[in-house]
Amino acid sequence: MSARPHPAAPPAGAGPAPRPADPLLALADRCVQCGLCLPSCPTYAVDRLEAESPRGRIAWVRHIAQGTLAPTPAGDAHLDHCLGCRACESVCPAGVEYGALLVEARSRQRERRAPGWLQRLMEGVAARPRMLGMLLSMYRRVPEALRRGLPPPPSPGNRTPTPAPAPVPMPSASESSISIFSGCVARPYERGLRDAVAALCAATGSTVHEPAGQTCCGALHAHGGNRAKADALAALNRQAFADQGTVLTLASGCHESVAHALAGEAETIDAIAWLASRTSALEFQPTRMKVALHLPCTQRNVVHSVAALRSLLARVPGLEVVELDAGTGCCGAAGLNMLLDRDRAAEHRAPLVHQFEDSGATLLLSANIGCRLHLAGATTAPVQHPLEFLASRLAASTPA
Repeated sequence: MSARPHPAAPPAGAGPAPRPADPLLALADRCVQCGLCLPSCPTYAVDRLEAESPRGRIAWVRHIAQGTLAPTPAGDAHLDHCLGCRACESVCPAGVEYGALLVEARSRQRERRAPGWLQRLMEGVAARPRMLGMLLSMYRRVPEALRRGLPPPPSPGNRTPTPAPAPVPMPSASESSISIFSGCVARPYERGLRDAVAALCAATGSTVHEPAGQTCCGALHAHGGNRAKADALAALNRQAFADQGTVLTLASGCHESVAHALAGEAETIDAIAWLASRTSALEFQPTRMKVALHLPCTQRNVVHSVAALRSLLARVPGLEVVELDAGTGCCGAAGLNMLLDRDRAAEHRAPLVHQFEDSGATLLLSANIGCRLHLAGATTAPVQHPLEFLASRLAASTPA
């Protein structure tokens, strides 16, 4: 009597059971190595090295995942230099999901190479917004020479006043109340912006509120390879915004992480896009001035609210807008990059600052908190979120 085969054994003649597909290889294998991404890549534009291009980084992480190359400090440095701007995604004919690939590659990199102390410190305080707020309050008293180019947040008494809302007929309940995601570092820096958004929303007949319990979006953790902490922060935000209906994001760099966290719980919309869809309710004062507009990489390549912003600014009579596009348009802030790699970040920023200074504009606008902080560190001119500027130009006749 023959022995019965072990239940786990494969049938006679079958090869070894296929191993589960490696998600990093699956993402990397979509790249056809055509090189169309190279002209759009900020780091390739600066260094002109294949290893500093999306194509070069994809080839390197593929070899590491396959085990055909061993990790090296030089290879890790090229991966570290990536700004995560995702301009390559917008031109890729093969549809490579470079953002997802970068997060996966850096997660594996973090498993074999511990992050630096500053990375760990910033991730820790960003995940504790109240502590971060206290530290930034203390940061106001730090001498300017020691601030690493990062301007301090405004004191509570220095906020720019925005129009006070007047009574207007309220629309349906589903439309009348919306929530605002305030984030971590933006919480102390953007108090005036949140007031401005409240005024703009009031002009459309809507009220806004900030749910308690929300925290950092987790984008800087994910981009640093700390996926577990990013997931934990997403869970906290999902709980804070449960059943909120509509949630507006103010920073383009936070939008995707918030949208993923709240999928199925609430509709996440960029505040610029939300207001642009209601422009008939917004009237602005004639404004004879020239402003410079910086378009963050996340706004251009991830959120896609550039057209909406242009339409809002076009409604201000007499306003002249100069779009900053020097270099690749990337300022180099890239989350923590402006603190972790200051020299390279400044090199990406310089062409934009020079273009701004040569434009004759007196105000610089940008829709991402990191970009604004980085740009403000290189100019004495005021740097604002476009919605804060628009709120200051609301016409007196607007039912705000």
